[in-house]
Amino acid sequence: MTELVMRPPEQVMTLSRLGSLHQCRLSFMRQLLRRMRRENWQISRPRFEINSRGEGVAVYTAQGPQRSYSLIAFAHDLPDEMRSDRVIATAWDATFTLFDGTPTPDDVERLRANVPLQEAGRVSNKELSLSRANRSARLWNYVVDCLAKGEQPEAEELTNVGYLMRTTAVYGSGKFGASDRAFVAARPEFEAPFQVEMLSVYLTRAFVADLIEHMAALKAPDKAVSLKPSLRRSLGIGNSTGLGMAPFLVNHPRLLNNWITAREYALAKIRALPDASAADIGAFKAAFEKACGSVALWKSDHPIQQAKLAALRKDITALQAKLVDFTGAAPQPWNALYLWSESALSEEGQELLVSLLMEPQSALLEGLGACMQADEHALFRIDGAMPLSDLKALIQTHYAWALATDWQSHEASARLWYVSEAKLEPRLGERFEEPLEPYEQPLAPGRDASLLFAALENTTHKTVAAFLAAHPEHRHIVRRVQMAPSHPYGEIRDNTISASMKPIDMLRAKLSFFGATHFDPRSDRWVRINMFRGAPYPNELVEEQGDTWVYGATP
Repeated sequence: MTELVMRPPEQVMTLSRLGSLHQCRLSFMRQLLRRMRRENWQISRPRFEINSRGEGVAVYTAQGPQRSYSLIAFAHDLPDEMRSDRVIATAWDATFTLFDGTPTPDDVERLRANVPLQEAGRVSNKELSLSRANRSARLWNYVVDCLAKGEQPEAEELTNVGYLMRTTAVYGSGKFGASDRAFVAARPEFEAPFQVEMLSVYLTRAFVADLIEHMAALKAPDKAVSLKPSLRRSLGIGNSTGLGMAPFLVNHPRLLNNWITAREYALAKIRALPDASAADIGAFKAAFEKACGSVALWKSDHPIQQAKLAALRKDITALQAKLVDFTGAAPQPWNALYLWSESALSEEGQELLVSLLMEPQSALLEGLGACMQADEHALFRIDGAMPLSDLKALIQTHYAWALATDWQSHEASARLWYVSEAKLEPRLGERFEEPLEPYEQPLAPGRDASLLFAALENTTHKTVAAFLAAHPEHRHIVRRVQMAPSHPYGEIRDNTISASMKPIDMLRAKLSFFGATHFDPRSDRWVRINMFRGAPYPNELVEEQGDTWVYGATP
């Protein structure tokens, strides 16, 4: 049996590579839709009461094999001047909750008094998520007017934006009174991470498409038409994501390890395949062609992403040329193709290829999705009996990059993470310009590992227990260091507080596992994305063939 060779964490876990990840077969949106199609989920709309001002309530119920879940949507008539994607906003075009089961009229009225308030309201453990969305200022009125005239909107106008509404937050896991993930984690439909949130967004997309057609019909009952199916499919749900999400990867090393491990293990299994069948080569090339179309739609005004897109388009041209003669005849052909990419393509292109290599291998990747969860309620216990010499050796092995960093330089320690008092959201401050050090959060593991190593060099203690009894300030990083051998992909092997660090790299890594596409940074601290673009709607789900809808967003 061929030995599996996984890429080393030193290669994979840099910020620049994490900031180049693409969605893949393991992404959480795709896992959700595959399950729903396989299990023949039925989605109904038992309630849709929206008036001509765009105000009202709708309920969408998704019935699975054992349980049902209902998106309760509240539509609002929001003045243009109040529309904002910022976390400080207090009103939105639509607000949502995912209800565990089928709500009664009393449930809906209780939620009507709370869900539109978002952070200022409270929900119960019957609610699994809380979210909100705003209309696209560029598209909403244009599409309503077109449909009301009996016309279809121009495909180019739709593809330039890609969504009719964008969410500005999708909260789950116990926020504002909602059910904690621990209460639903054992349910098969939620065994993969973030399935509650993905289901909420998927049903939100159905509501948005229905709502815009409904508003056109109310405007011109005798003339209005529905969106053409191909135009409908080309629209996803936008999302604006900022600094609040960035520290997630640092705060959840076990979860991050399991996500990256699943992806790297999948790649290793594919690279180890002795040959490539004609069917697999055909499926790979077909996915690549669809990906070319998706990349062609990817636009950004930000110079960082513009440079990456320019490199990616050169990569696609190089890969197209490479595939002309790719027949799978050489030993381990997929491995040969990947190894070629390491010298021929940018990181952006390499990671797109990694995602594409997974497309024909559904059987090979079976079961990996369930391995991406982590029981973070079980605390990793510090091994107090470990000799300090062993602890130092772990730091030298897993944090060599940190030991080589000059943490005394202003560039290396330029920033710090803190939590804002007003919104209780993570923020990034300038260490040498703002008096924020008393509020610094432990989100610089590299620096802390380096400080720990220096302290170990100057102690007479022999064991971890004795050392921590005298220096408890190092407990958090000792735990991370001891986790490193069993969680090799759990640590970002890069400086998270340097002057050159870009939080959007951390955002993109997480969002790629969601299944997001068309990353469009608006600064180095927040990004817009698209979710479920090209996905089948509920009425199309069972009939959908294949699983490459994510590449097929062109009308």
